[in-house]
Amino acid sequence: MTISHHPPEDLLADFAAGKLEEAHHLVVGVHVSGCARCARFVQAVEQLAGAALEEVEPAAIAPDAFDRVMSRIHEAPKQIAAPPLASATDDDVPPALRKYRIGKRRRVAPGLSLRPIELSGSGTARAFLLRSAPGSRMLEHTHTGTELTLVLEGSFSHEGGRFGPGDFDYGDDEVDHRPIVGDEGVCLCLVAMTGDLRMNGFLGRLIGPFVRL
Repeated sequence: MTISHHPPEDLLADFAAGKLEEAHHLVVGVHVSGCARCARFVQAVEQLAGAALEEVEPAAIAPDAFDRVMSRIHEAPKQIAAPPLASATDDDVPPALRKYRIGKRRRVAPGLSLRPIELSGSGTARAFLLRSAPGSRMLEHTHTGTELTLVLEGSFSHEGGRFGPGDFDYGDDEVDHRPIVGDEGVCLCLVAMTGDLRMNGFLGRLIGPFVRL
């Protein structure tokens, strides 16, 4: 697999530092797990951060700090994790996402459907699997927030180039694009998104309210 499009370095650095909210961390993390180049960059940032920590003067803590932390852990209510909605035989769900609860597919536009990914609830971004039929064409649009897209299978193209398996695409309110799915098969993407799509043109404004990602 040849990966041609990668996350911006500042996004990778925030991922390494644990600064990304859960949905963004998920998409970047799945990309990094399959991209040797980005994995090396993240490792380098982590090593630099570790070296910087070693030079920090240690701070004194209360003698009973450890006991108080352990007491709070034992007092926390026990939570029983709900079984995942995705099964091990679900073709739409890659192994990296099998620990998440993934909802049922719903149609959002002709040839376009999504499955929401249940997160912890913190943060403003939502994550979902987006499935597009071969040859699908979206209207030209921009975003009111940000959109992080990782191609899992298939491909799509727009003004920024062609995006195949492993490729990462970043969109925000400064990007106008019109993705076109390749004819070779279904395109499945992992997406983290804040805000909404904003369709351009007269037709886009007409149907925009009916396209909900």
